[in-house]
Amino acid sequence: MEIIKRKYIAIFFIAFFCLLDSTTGVLSPKGVNYEVQALMSIKYLFKDPHNILESWDETAVDPCSWNMVTCSSDGLVVSLGTPSQNLSGTLSPSIGNLTNLRSVLLQNNNITGPIPSEIGRLQKLDTLDLSNNNFSGQIPETLSHLKSLQYLRLDNNSLNGAIPASLANMTQLAFLDLSYNNLSGPVPRLPTKTFNIVGNPLICSTGKEQVCFGTIPTTPSFSSNNSQNSQPAGRPRNHKIALAFASSLGCICLLILGFGFLLWWRYRHNQQIFFDVNEQHHEEVCLGNLKRFQFRELQIATNNFSSKNLIGKGGFGNVFKGCLRDGTVVAVKRLKDGNAIGGEIQFQTEVEMISLAVHRNLLRLYGFCMTASERLLVYPYMSNGSVASRLKAKPALDWGTRKRIALGAARGLLYLHEQCDPKIIHRDVKAANILLDDYCEAVVGDFGLAKLLDHHDSHVTTAVRGTVGHIAPEYLSTGQSSEKTDVFGFGILLLELISGQRALDFGKAANQRGAMLDWVKKLQLEKKLDMLVDKDLKNNYDRIELEEMIQVALLCTQYLPSYRPKMSEVVRMLEGDGLAEKWEASQRAESTRCRANDFSSSERYSDLTDDSSLLAQAMELSGPR
Repeated sequence: MEIIKRKYIAIFFIAFFCLLDSTTGVLSPKGVNYEVQALMSIKYLFKDPHNILESWDETAVDPCSWNMVTCSSDGLVVSLGTPSQNLSGTLSPSIGNLTNLRSVLLQNNNITGPIPSEIGRLQKLDTLDLSNNNFSGQIPETLSHLKSLQYLRLDNNSLNGAIPASLANMTQLAFLDLSYNNLSGPVPRLPTKTFNIVGNPLICSTGKEQVCFGTIPTTPSFSSNNSQNSQPAGRPRNHKIALAFASSLGCICLLILGFGFLLWWRYRHNQQIFFDVNEQHHEEVCLGNLKRFQFRELQIATNNFSSKNLIGKGGFGNVFKGCLRDGTVVAVKRLKDGNAIGGEIQFQTEVEMISLAVHRNLLRLYGFCMTASERLLVYPYMSNGSVASRLKAKPALDWGTRKRIALGAARGLLYLHEQCDPKIIHRDVKAANILLDDYCEAVVGDFGLAKLLDHHDSHVTTAVRGTVGHIAPEYLSTGQSSEKTDVFGFGILLLELISGQRALDFGKAANQRGAMLDWVKKLQLEKKLDMLVDKDLKNNYDRIELEEMIQVALLCTQYLPSYRPKMSEVVRMLEGDGLAEKWEASQRAESTRCRANDFSSSERYSDLTDDSSLLAQAMELSGPR
């Protein structure tokens, strides 16, 4: 009798799990998790040199504890992200079985082969980033089936063939980047807010064609029958013109009456209203997605630039969080010295040039506002703040995230220095100017602002802008900046990421203030690099990677600009290519280099950073953000 009871209990549980499979779609009648099977198929086709997928176990029932996998509160896999992990191999078609995915981030790897058409089955997917890999073949037509997709990056691969015409139907796309492939025409009308197809020689031979980047405004299409019937007789047409003219005249009269009533009300009540009478232009700049905002619009969005909305202060101005009428959350930078910036045409030209710098690791410019007394820039709001603020916050950034931030910031600066036209020098590279998006990816901000505020100077700038501890010695002493000035600041940024400290706080415990680089070199020679690491990491870091990152930082912060690497070399070294040779050559050169002075090059830099008047001036120019 007891045996019969046990059999019925077993049958009950089998029936229960079968019912669970019919409701969740995750477990089969045999108790196999389909998501585990799909993820294991993906793992088997990847080559994983750093064993980041080691925690993926085919005997597991639940993949939610696996590295690089994110699950919802219901235990469903909603995100797969393995960026910048040197993965190679091919992407398994089994990814199409992960039907609950909302985000796939596989950028900056070495994945080859075609993009699986099965991705088109991921109906909930809103973010797909396969950029900076070696994918080949054509773009799958099935991508147009992704009705929730808003962000698509396939740039810097080896894709060929025509761009699928069906992509024109993806009106939900906000960002599309197909640049630097081997795609061919014709180019469908892409209704995305931002798109980029430069670097495809068969489409954009020079990169300056109108269809290569920006936004092509969509126009309503009419059938041939409607086109034939759209030529009315002269009398009805004249009637419509007269009606339109009368309507316009009536609207103008209403506006004049309304404006007069507004002035009368202000005079009677003597109250301030949200209006800038010096603002004369309200038109939008027709350049991609760059918009010219009205000052009143930004006043309302930021609650009249309320201190409660203040999210940052700096040498270029204050930053306020705002919410536009359509619900878009933005960051509004109100530039200092608005009256002294220069002519409107010059400012607008410089803003347009900045807006052309479009890269994943650069802060995108939404638009600007310009009146006789105000200059404002409008950017997307970065929910995770700046690297400087996150280094102080809890929980602490893990080592993998810090490495990813360093590589992302380096790629952004590389674009500004070597891939952007015209080239842009940042001149204030520091943790406060590296922002973090929703995925903690690095986004370089404030680039080009030094040029905006100093365009009336010559190419040799005399107004030093930056922050003490980050400014290269030649910039402090002569006012001359170059791309190597940014390289120096990036080296200091690496040390901040490693230590979690501000540049000016380095070495305080060892009484080494003002000789920060000497102190780091001393720790490097004595093999005591653990003393430099942020205590919040609690030994959860790779010591070989730590030593490599410090070597890159020391190469970037060499005293003479000519000895510092270019940002393209820095990116390669951070990716593990060429660092050993560069470091060995640097050590040989340093040991044989003849110094004309009695003190070291880094001590000369220390003398500059210890000057109290310079410190006050530079902190006034930049300050915390």
